[in-house]
Amino acid sequence: MTETTGTWEDPGRHEDEYRPAPARERTFAALPPVSGGAFARTWWGLAWLKALADSALDGQQVKQGRRHARAGAVGAVSVRPGRITAVVQDRDGTRHRCDVLLQELDGADWDRFLDLVADRAGHIAALLDHDMPPHLVEDAAAAGIELLPGIGDLEAECGCGAWDHCAHTAALCHQVARLLDEDPFVLLLMRGRGERELLEELQGRTASRAREAAEEWASSGQATEAVEADGIPAAEAYAARDILPPLPAPPPYVDEPGAAPALGGGTDPAPGVEVAALEFLISDTAARAQRLLADALSPGHADTRPQAPLTCAQDAVRLAAAGPEPRIVARLAAGSGRTAKGLALAVQAWEYGGAPALAVLEEEWTPEPAALARATAQLAAWDEDEPPPRLRHDRNRWTVIGADAQLRYGRDGRWWPYRKERGQWTPAGPAAEDPAAALAALRGGTEDSAASP
Repeated sequence: MTETTGTWEDPGRHEDEYRPAPARERTFAALPPVSGGAFARTWWGLAWLKALADSALDGQQVKQGRRHARAGAVGAVSVRPGRITAVVQDRDGTRHRCDVLLQELDGADWDRFLDLVADRAGHIAALLDHDMPPHLVEDAAAAGIELLPGIGDLEAECGCGAWDHCAHTAALCHQVARLLDEDPFVLLLMRGRGERELLEELQGRTASRAREAAEEWASSGQATEAVEADGIPAAEAYAARDILPPLPAPPPYVDEPGAAPALGGGTDPAPGVEVAALEFLISDTAARAQRLLADALSPGHADTRPQAPLTCAQDAVRLAAAGPEPRIVARLAAGSGRTAKGLALAVQAWEYGGAPALAVLEEEWTPEPAALARATAQLAAWDEDEPPPRLRHDRNRWTVIGADAQLRYGRDGRWWPYRKERGQWTPAGPAAEDPAAALAALRGGTEDSAASP
């Protein structure tokens, strides 16, 4: 994806005070044709396409536009506040300039948006990573700022003379969905702020807040007490770096965990203590220690996010998945409050995806409105070559009508396939980012039509 940018200048600014003005237009080169699959992978890209489907009066025009976009008929796309523009070519070679308009946010909206982003470090990190997490959009909506378009928000203008969305504006919208997948700042530019401009304003707000907090802290008389209680200033610690002893060498890599000792000796164990179970736990502990050490010595260890500790019930499933002897499995089932059949089902889920898969098996929950809207948009986003299945919805579970198949929506936004076997819903595969791929696991094949409305 290549692009060029345009800028504006302040004619009254003196030359030696000149700073490059924020980019208010980005032009993306025409994207190559694409065969099969979805036009949007991210949830915000899917929401953009759902807004198109909800706004257009003629669904056939939307489908024709999708075919135009697949064929590479959309030229370079220009994005600027309130408008996207491209030339779309029909099959007979006729070219049409088309525009799609989206309402810009006003100054008050941007002030509130920048304030809520500056208040949460996670929002700043997400934007810097070119990500648009759901909670950012939800926080903005709670503040009265609609970032994503809704029904009727995408207005169409086309040289073909159509007064509603035609195949040309629909093709442009599908192409923009691909751009949005790569960079959500495209959406923010349409709403009125370019990437550099937005980040500079955000940087100014966070720096100002940091100065105010530092001044308030210094004036409170706590600075001296904090130094005495918590250590010395960073500058002093850095100056002393040459007199500090070197860090110890890391431990060596261990190829295999050590063998568990045989717990014997002629003394009977205490009541309730089973020697075989203790030996199994020792072996498991050694294996986990070896894996943790290997992970700590790996090059990408610094980028690994810490995992939440397992509950006793979850750890019982993990231990059972290692395949201990039946007596130990029975103890794990009883200790975790499960039947033998329930533990076997939990192990099956664990093998597909660990703790998240186990949660999907054992928890039934109702998605929040925003999460439910995203799930509904994904379920509606089926390719035109593959009709969507008929589904019955109950909380976070969608059952395929007329088939022993079910899709379960996890708290992490992924879809898990389930199949009914002997009257019991059973995990049938790993999670997928879109429902079509999860359903493919149930059908024993692959789905090319992942998520395009």
